[in-house]
Amino acid sequence: MNRKTRSNPTTEAPVQAAEIVREYGPFNDAQRVHGVTHDGQRVWAATGAQLVAFDPASGETTRTLEHACDAGTAFDGRHLYQIAEARIDKIDPATGAVLASIPAPGHGADSGLAWAEGSLWVGQYRDRRIHQIDPDTGRVLRTIESNRFVTGVTWVDGELWHATWEGDESELRHIDPADGTVLERLALPQGVGVSGLESDGEALFYCGGGPSGKVRAVRRPRASS
Repeated sequence: MNRKTRSNPTTEAPVQAAEIVREYGPFNDAQRVHGVTHDGQRVWAATGAQLVAFDPASGETTRTLEHACDAGTAFDGRHLYQIAEARIDKIDPATGAVLASIPAPGHGADSGLAWAEGSLWVGQYRDRRIHQIDPDTGRVLRTIESNRFVTGVTWVDGELWHATWEGDESELRHIDPADGTVLERLALPQGVGVSGLESDGEALFYCGGGPSGKVRAVRRPRASS
């Protein structure tokens, strides 16, 4: 059953300034970065016609895969998932072969993509939603509604974060997956867009930079405990 949760804008957390610690790219003359993901060693950037993997320590490009990639990217521990128009492709990162495809829930209006808890989580930009979907069938399992446009999506240590980009303003938002309440907000500098989002599982978020052609590393806030 598809369940919906809606954010409560009256309970949003105060905004903090995001700390950008490094910039990467542009890559292979790419004009844009769409989705980003992290495979435990490398960061992958979706640049439109190529998936580009780079070493986050050196910034050196280590792999490229020719594949349509106009929105979010995810990694499940073995495979890449890539939004390409109205579908999501499951890709062997060693060969670039497409192993399976499922329909994207937004039918071409999809944005971010993440893997967590055995599911794919798909951002819907203008619909201001995040869908949890079955990775084998594309069936929508749950929908979380936001009060901002949704670009990138990521999970880290049980926390759901999404990026938003409206006009010249972008934020990274930690939200409660149960009811959509905004718990933390990190504001990027004015004019810096965020088109994709992924955590490295530790101290950093990687943010796609849209038409800048860059990926930016942003320090993740320490969890309060």
